[in-house]
Amino acid sequence: MSEPILSVKDLVVKFNLRGRVLTAIRGTSLDLHPGETLAIVGESGSGKSVFTKSFIGMLDQNGWIDSGSIHFEGVDIARFRKESEWMRIRGRKISMVFQDPMTALNPLRKIGMQIQEAIELHSGLSGKAAAKEAVTMLERVGIGSPELRARQYPHELSGGMRQRVVIAIAMACRPRILICDEPTTALDVTIQAQILKLIRGLQKDFGFTAIYITHDLGVVANVADRVAVMYAGKIVETGTAEEVFYDPQHPYTWALLSSLPQLGIKGQDLYSISGTPPNLFNEIRGDAFAPRNPRALKIDFLHEPPLFQVSPTHNASTWLLDPRSPKVEPPAAIRALKAKYARRAS
Repeated sequence: MSEPILSVKDLVVKFNLRGRVLTAIRGTSLDLHPGETLAIVGESGSGKSVFTKSFIGMLDQNGWIDSGSIHFEGVDIARFRKESEWMRIRGRKISMVFQDPMTALNPLRKIGMQIQEAIELHSGLSGKAAAKEAVTMLERVGIGSPELRARQYPHELSGGMRQRVVIAIAMACRPRILICDEPTTALDVTIQAQILKLIRGLQKDFGFTAIYITHDLGVVANVADRVAVMYAGKIVETGTAEEVFYDPQHPYTWALLSSLPQLGIKGQDLYSISGTPPNLFNEIRGDAFAPRNPRALKIDFLHEPPLFQVSPTHNASTWLLDPRSPKVEPPAAIRALKAKYARRAS
């Protein structure tokens, strides 16, 4: 596998909330490789957005990187403290597409001016040249009559068109990494497919590396080369999309996949994960998922599991992979997925 374009090691991100400290990211590591599409999945509140916002210096004012490193282009950007330092990265090298285009766009400024602003800020173009490039980007993201649309305001466009505008802004300076934070959540199914197809086409044309943040495993199946599963501020499993879908190893990944409506059995209730995520104001002892895991071992409540290697591309942090662990069968839905994959492969 190629050298990482971005490498995160033991990242810890904290927030000060009403005088108490919450640890949102708990010593997480991840390597991102050039040209790949990585999906980060997990429940709401698992830390997906906070994790990726730390790559572009967009944590809320009460948040900070407490320890760890984020190496990008030979520099540890986790050490950046000034806005001027982040401006050399944000938008120019790493861009983000946010999930709600209506709040991502300024309702008082015309579409063309908002794209032009990003171009002028990072590319060196200005005036008519930047305005022309803004129209070109609108055309490139599939918006018809781009000259007309450039003169309109966000409320004059449909939800799908507004999301295309947000993508145009993010792509205006040809970033090396594009972070897509739930890019299809607010859209209907037909428009979702169009937006995913658009991003894939742009990736093919411009060769950027893509990160999708999502809780929708259907989106993951359609776009991802590799998947990272996140729970309670920590990545607990990574692997290729096929490995994570058809040979998952962590009990939390089992639970997520078992919750898919497609795996439900007629006449039976859909599976749901019992309990609630841990309180991140408190120190977590052992495996964070243990209290919700019906297959938890005693050691899960005492010691945090290390990262075990399943294959050169597949890792999981679970005591079930320790050679000393008793044999624990995955849920029926996961066994069915494995059997389906075995039939496909044979």
